[in-house]
Amino acid sequence: MTETKLDVSAYLNRIGYTGPLDGSAKTLSKLQECHLHTVPYENFDILNSIPLSLEIPDLYDKIVTRQRGGYCFELNALFSWLLQELGYKVTSLFARFWRDEPNAPPKRRHHVLKVEADGKFFLCDVGVGGIVPRQPIEMVEGLVHEQGDEFYKLEMDPYFGWMLLEKKRGEWRQLYSFTEEPQLPKDFIMASFWCENAPDSIFINDAMVAVRTAEGRNSVDGKEFRIFSNDSVRAFTPETDEEYKEALKTYFGIILE
Repeated sequence: MTETKLDVSAYLNRIGYTGPLDGSAKTLSKLQECHLHTVPYENFDILNSIPLSLEIPDLYDKIVTRQRGGYCFELNALFSWLLQELGYKVTSLFARFWRDEPNAPPKRRHHVLKVEADGKFFLCDVGVGGIVPRQPIEMVEGLVHEQGDEFYKLEMDPYFGWMLLEKKRGEWRQLYSFTEEPQLPKDFIMASFWCENAPDSIFINDAMVAVRTAEGRNSVDGKEFRIFSNDSVRAFTPETDEEYKEALKTYFGIILE
């Protein structure tokens, strides 16, 4: 385990948050939005066969000190720590990721957070590489959340529990589902190990990188960079390893050692 001093102020600086720390739902929303705009989703340690640690000091060292990103088991674990340090009541939950799942129903391999603020409960998630809610979703069945040009709502499935839906081309589609059984940090170790090592894991083949931006989002699929800005997209593939690393630094702030 890394010997790291855990500093809330440094974490807040990492995500660019300078507002009040009053434990409110409004502050929670801004914290999540800031996180999604600064800390990238990325799987480079998995691709480089570097075993992941889900211990908070190690995650802090990677994400705050070394300015890296991670995936759901890393990002939501550390974000949960931050929220608890700020006085929020947080419960970790296991989710099934339905979007683009070729063999439904999906296995439980996604970490999400249930957070209490202003006497209400919210779904919080900073650990998805694709388009997901930029702000917390109040856990009220059927309540539609409009976030810019995106729409989300929660419905209750009799078997899979809460189902987060996204509106795509006028239709509601399943994004992920979760139940409210509380999970301990150690409960995510086996699922994360599977994601790191299983032959059919989506995380072991190509680079998966994404971060929100003020204009849209930046992403990497394998070698191809895609820069989404308003209604346009610019795609390019660096020709050399050095150009690739420079593009990672430019568009995601990632410096690979």
